[in-house]
Amino acid sequence: MLFKDILGLTHIKDHLTSSADAGRIPHAQLFIGPEGCGKLPMAISYVQYLLCGNTDGENSTGDNSCNVKCNSLSHPDIHFAFPVANSDKVKSHAVSDSYMKEWRQFVTEQPYGNLFDWYKMIGIENKQGQIGVEEAQIMVKKLSLKSYEGGYKAMIIWMAEKMNTATANKLLKLIEEPPNKTILILIAEDEEQIIQTILSRCQILRFPPVAEGAIVEALVERGMGKEDAIRISHEANGNFNKALDFMNNDSEDLVFEKWFVQWVRSAFRAKGNKGAIHDLIAWSELVAKTGRETQKKFLSYCISVMRQALLINYNAKDLAFMRFHVEGFKLEKFAPFVHEGNILLIVKELEDASYHIERNGNAKLILIDLSIKLTRLLHAKAA
Repeated sequence: MLFKDILGLTHIKDHLTSSADAGRIPHAQLFIGPEGCGKLPMAISYVQYLLCGNTDGENSTGDNSCNVKCNSLSHPDIHFAFPVANSDKVKSHAVSDSYMKEWRQFVTEQPYGNLFDWYKMIGIENKQGQIGVEEAQIMVKKLSLKSYEGGYKAMIIWMAEKMNTATANKLLKLIEEPPNKTILILIAEDEEQIIQTILSRCQILRFPPVAEGAIVEALVERGMGKEDAIRISHEANGNFNKALDFMNNDSEDLVFEKWFVQWVRSAFRAKGNKGAIHDLIAWSELVAKTGRETQKKFLSYCISVMRQALLINYNAKDLAFMRFHVEGFKLEKFAPFVHEGNILLIVKELEDASYHIERNGNAKLILIDLSIKLTRLLHAKAA
């Protein structure tokens, strides 16, 4: 994978290539940015640039056989670690090496894909993956060996926030004092979930969302009309993975918005109508049947909707990118019910529900409780 394959981010490409050309290569870097901004392909391109001796970020100017191996993700000196869990294929002690075939397919087909896409690829969307201690032991062992081809060896840790505390502590010494010519690149979306001792040992590189113009250009190249590409790029809000999903009508957001509309309509009916509580219970049972990762992603989506509604309510429509496809529901009509008198409490309840689901709480009870609280909060008066 080459830098030319990555949308936009010219300043980051220039920074990485110029620092590499000058010999300033940090042994541990943390790439942080929102979903769909291209952190993973950037990390792979950067490692390929170093290992293959490329001198041009846009072309394979270095060792040809090295570039071929990197492009197929089969270079023996490039290692990957990512969240996994046991599945029908791997009954126990799942580690990244157990899913390397699926990983190569995922990176090739969906280089901008998110964690949920990865879980669907390996059939664990009903579970919560992690990077465990056993994985850390394998990483330490791999990087303690000499490189196969005598140059750099690299470890790319995707979704590093999924490392538990024990795993992070196991990697501290490796990150602080890595073997010679060893590069570690951690990739994360949520900086707050990474322990401070890891953050302090890495050089942090922050990624912005992909520019709308770059997304429009990429969608047009894939055969989409200019007008539709502009609409989708705005709706994607800098997330190229979401833009591709919208283009293919395959976005989980399309399902989430139906759940959300059903939820808030039931919540409005429940005000002074005891019978409508049954609708909220039925809705909670429906969502509770899905996997925990799906539930967490839906609650995160709800927080985004509430923030968008608040922006519209306070006449910042230019900053609102979300568009609903459910017939009869307009975010502009919902917006007046989200204001300074309830937004903080609504977001807190959604975040608390996500936290309890992540901690394996009873999803049905958590969602019923959340639904009843939402009914009260949506009818709260503005200050």
